Amino acid sequence: MCRGIFVPSLAPSIIYVVLLVSSLTSQTTPADTSTAAAHPILVELFTSEGCSSCPPADALLEKMDGSQPFPGAQLIVLSEHVDYWDHDGWKDPASSPAMTERQAAYVHALGLQAPYTPQMIVDGTSVVSVSDPQQIIKAFQSDAAAQKDPVRIGEVSVDVGSAGVLQARIDADGSSDKRNADVYVAVALNRVESQVLHGENGGRHLTHVAVVQQLTKIGKLQRGKSFDETVRLKLKPGTDPKNVRVVVFVQEPGPGRLLGAAMWKPAT
Repeated sequence: MCRGIFVPSLAPSIIYVVLLVSSLTSQTTPADTSTAAAHPILVELFTSEGCSSCPPADALLEKMDGSQPFPGAQLIVLSEHVDYWDHDGWKDPASSPAMTERQAAYVHALGLQAPYTPQMIVDGTSVVSVSDPQQIIKAFQSDAAAQKDPVRIGEVSVDVGSAGVLQARIDADGSSDKRNADVYVAVALNRVESQVLHGENGGRHLTHVAVVQQLTKIGKLQRGKSFDETVRLKLKPGTDPKNVRVVVFVQEPGPGRLLGAAMWKPAT
């Protein structure tokens, strides 16, 4: 398994992408923001605190999440921490074998040679280099123009008295779909900070956004039909409900093409 490829020019390249994202942000008018929700784009970053090439990619994801720089698109980001770096001096507190399995499923579905970090996958079908701004922009422009199923998250609540149970109403409209699809709910932490003591990033203070705590397939969206359910998910002990976001997405099996997505965050 390829766990990561260190390229000396990777960090400067990603810094350039971050600067480009900042430039795009300054060109985005308020009118762009109002239309963004109609064109969600799911951005999944497979990463690890044990990988020295990952912090610049984590910073790029944070910039995408915070600035929403691409007109006509809502970037819904997920930071998915794999566990195959955990034996190289530092165990990533956010790592999960489920994220490693999801990345492996993408490798198989997309015909890739091997998994690696950092790896960014857009809308389930495009693998983009985090150091190639033109490739990222091209993928976002294409996916922003693609028709998506309406997905809505409503009536979200957290019952702290019931061991931190999150309840949410989920509905999706698959009337235009020609295939069945899977409906997923991701519970992620808005922001995570970590002081890395050992490994390739030893001595560094790292920050992450949209860190996936759990990813659950809650059902299927049948071809030409609608999905409407209330889900109940138990949060991990010690989770601050104010630091949680919920991401719902509809994806063709494989994992394959993204058909729709939505995000909820608590009001600040």
